[in-house]
Amino acid sequence: MAAAQIFDLTGKVALVTGASSGLGVRFAEVLAENGAVVALVARRAERLAALRSRIENAGGRAVAIEADVRDRAAMQRAFDTAEQTFGTVTILVNNAGVVQAGRAVEMTQEEWRRVLSTNLDAVFYWAQEGARRMLAAGTGGAIVNIASVLGMAADKGVIGYATAKAGVIQLTRNLALELAFKGVRVNAIAPGWIITEINHEYLTTGPGAAMKRQIPMGRFGEPRDLDGPLLLLASDAGRYITGATIVADGGQVVVLHV
Repeated sequence: MAAAQIFDLTGKVALVTGASSGLGVRFAEVLAENGAVVALVARRAERLAALRSRIENAGGRAVAIEADVRDRAAMQRAFDTAEQTFGTVTILVNNAGVVQAGRAVEMTQEEWRRVLSTNLDAVFYWAQEGARRMLAAGTGGAIVNIASVLGMAADKGVIGYATAKAGVIQLTRNLALELAFKGVRVNAIAPGWIITEINHEYLTTGPGAAMKRQIPMGRFGEPRDLDGPLLLLASDAGRYITGATIVADGGQVVVLHV
């Protein structure tokens, strides 16, 4: 089968959380470019509207849905809107997340809950809801959770973020085990340092630039470096893959484990 066919997403309905910036924008655009219709979910409505326009101007179809991923009522409305507009969501990309930096002994309860509720709790609730609807509709589907290499090895100053991402990896395995025989695949992508608008200055000219020396490939990642893993896990190219975490980090996790 030709690559264009095996990765084709025509007829698929995708929902991407955290779609207003960074990797979420790239994920939504790549899914649309490969044939999926896309529900764009995030808190910043203006950014979502702009992304929807870009996708539609490129010949795709999208709907913008304003929602905070921590709000379960908003989650229900988001899935309802996607279904009413396009049909049952068959590709869910759990991308929304927040960053955290600071010493563990100084982390407040409020900050701990903010990080865990966004980066782990919401991933479970959205995956749970997406799976329920896929099962009810009998469509099957693919859930792609965005983890991190920081969920695989210890590092300083990121205890909340790293703990949440480690949880995402284990959550992915367990959901995959429960849902595999029902036709719902659950996988994760664990990126390393990927340059986006949020961290561009920090990684290119700021203190983070020195971290490039820790990456065996000698460079930070670009959003397009995740196109392949995303399409593999979302499409029929990955039809026999579930419970997996694909690491895309230029070899960084190897160094972290040393």
